[in-house]
Amino acid sequence: MRCTWLSAVTLGTIGALGCAGARHAGPTLVTRAACAPTERWDDRACVPRRATAALAESEAAIKAADTAAALAALDRAAAEPLAWDDHVQMWEGRGLARAYEAEDQPTPATEAAARAAFDQLLAIDPTHHISCGQNAQATRRFERTRAELADRAPRALEITWPRDSTVGAPVPIDLEVVADPVGVLTSATVYLRTRGESTWRAADVPLPAPGQRARIRLPAIDARASTALELYAIAHDRAGNDTLVWASAAHPRDVPLRFDPPTPWYRTWWVWAIAGGVAATGAAVTAYALTWSPSDKIGGTVGRAVAP
Repeated sequence: MRCTWLSAVTLGTIGALGCAGARHAGPTLVTRAACAPTERWDDRACVPRRATAALAESEAAIKAADTAAALAALDRAAAEPLAWDDHVQMWEGRGLARAYEAEDQPTPATEAAARAAFDQLLAIDPTHHISCGQNAQATRRFERTRAELADRAPRALEITWPRDSTVGAPVPIDLEVVADPVGVLTSATVYLRTRGESTWRAADVPLPAPGQRARIRLPAIDARASTALELYAIAHDRAGNDTLVWASAAHPRDVPLRFDPPTPWYRTWWVWAIAGGVAATGAAVTAYALTWSPSDKIGGTVGRAVAP
């Protein structure tokens, strides 16, 4: 009886511990060293960004009203995934170059090309403004495109986490694409570090479809006091170009992590459960012993002896 009960307690304890572990089930992100701002990750290593020279060349060509040279330089810049600032500059330059073409040759095709470039520019930078020093006709085309798209919802990414995360356990993070009308939020790079560290770790994750939410788990932090994870993220389009910056390295978000000192083994619930079960079993045996009494009759049969 006692062995059966102890087996049940042991199995129940294992089951309960298994359920507790299941709350943290699921893949935990594998991080890598973050690349420097002048580098990008090519799925194997950090490599130098090479678009800066081509973008500078395109800017000089636009100032000289040489649209052919500007577009050729912009094509070279777009041959690799661009950082957010470079991506914005690339689409602004492409829009201006196409607007100059539309000014020289006003056809439906050239007008459509200019509008498409400005549309993409506003998709990744909805608050963008073009300098008044640019061509007045090109600036008016940009502002006309902005007015036409005024009612379009800007792309938006939301990252949330529970408020009871603890040291020593993976940290669940929810990613939600709130809006993505032009389809520029395809994946993201999540950057994280423990408060007080000077270097960042990074992990690449796919983003869910607009209106949906995906959960990821950041690696557990080993610490002996309450601390926090610092966090920011950069979203990318299908080509790997940066399209949205959520927080930043200079101004990251904090994910508080509470430190719970380990409970001494003799205070854990399963020890008291076993102790209580043993006590209950002992009480039952004692009660059985106290209430049991021998019978006042002796069993058996009586027969007549036969003389030899």
